[in-house]
Amino acid sequence: MSLHTQYLESFLRSQFYMLRMDGPLPLPYRHYIAIMKLVKTGENNWSLPELVHAVVLLTHYHALASFVFGSGINPERDPEIANGFRLISVSNFCVCDLANDNNIENASLTSNNFGIVDSLSELEALMVRMKRLHEEREDEEASQEEMSTRFEKETKESLFVVPGDTLHSFPQSDFEDDMIVTSDVSRYIEDPGFGYEDFARRGEEHLPTFRAQDYTWENHGFSLVNRLYSDIGHLLDEKFRMVYSLTYNTMATHEDVDTTMLRRALFNYVHCMFGIRYDDYDYGEVNQLLERSLKVYIKTVTCYPERTTKRMYDSYWRQFKHSEKVHVNLLLMEARMQAELLYALRAITRHLT
Repeated sequence: MSLHTQYLESFLRSQFYMLRMDGPLPLPYRHYIAIMKLVKTGENNWSLPELVHAVVLLTHYHALASFVFGSGINPERDPEIANGFRLISVSNFCVCDLANDNNIENASLTSNNFGIVDSLSELEALMVRMKRLHEEREDEEASQEEMSTRFEKETKESLFVVPGDTLHSFPQSDFEDDMIVTSDVSRYIEDPGFGYEDFARRGEEHLPTFRAQDYTWENHGFSLVNRLYSDIGHLLDEKFRMVYSLTYNTMATHEDVDTTMLRRALFNYVHCMFGIRYDDYDYGEVNQLLERSLKVYIKTVTCYPERTTKRMYDSYWRQFKHSEKVHVNLLLMEARMQAELLYALRAITRHLT
């Protein structure tokens, strides 16, 4: 995160506040929820402020898991090391090299694992698509009916975006060396099968869509959080706005590029997988801007972060710097957190009314 210092400051402020500053939950409860990402109400009656505090903690650490696994900074087991863990390395570079962008472009370019399309032409093709979409947007806007149809099409297509560990997303040979080691946490959970389920169901004609305009963070979630858990709403809002607007106007070797369209596609695709639809957004842009390997990466990082592999990370935008891919992960993290918050806060609002 230190590659993006403005965002890091906002992230640390909000995390410090929810863990250490005044709030409805006692300090031990906060850390327990952060570690376990589990709230058991059971015989205990939680007040609404305590519940909101717990929800904020849960969504924060759910999303943080996506960033950690997506950025490759999680340790892997190694029986030859005394403590059993080692840091993940990329080709011949270590994590400290990645943090400084040292030769990461060359590492990606020389990799032949996903050499189907030359990375330079891949970048140029993306630039061309962005330009064409800008021109088409100026010439003619899609109707509400057409945008609704495109959203449903995108959500249904997400069913066929297979997450990483199924090994169907890329040729089998590309994953022969990938070992996904997960900790055994079964002793801490009551339902081992609980997890993300695809919002769209195969064969369903009408999707139970969460229309963002009916319950937004800006108009609904923000005020509820701030009312029940003082000041955290301002900190979260600052963080959401920071990551959404963060840009250096660059794309790999190109400068003075307006990346607004690309950032919005990434953010909205995550919300799309959680069934959240923006009436004013043309989801046709998602298919134009996000290639399949990137969609596989996004779905895995967002929905099944523990399945993320380095090969998936290398498979998309191979000409881009590591700092730019970290930027992508920041967007995915905050989009996931906001999506989870919207569902939880909407449920609390309904309970109150």
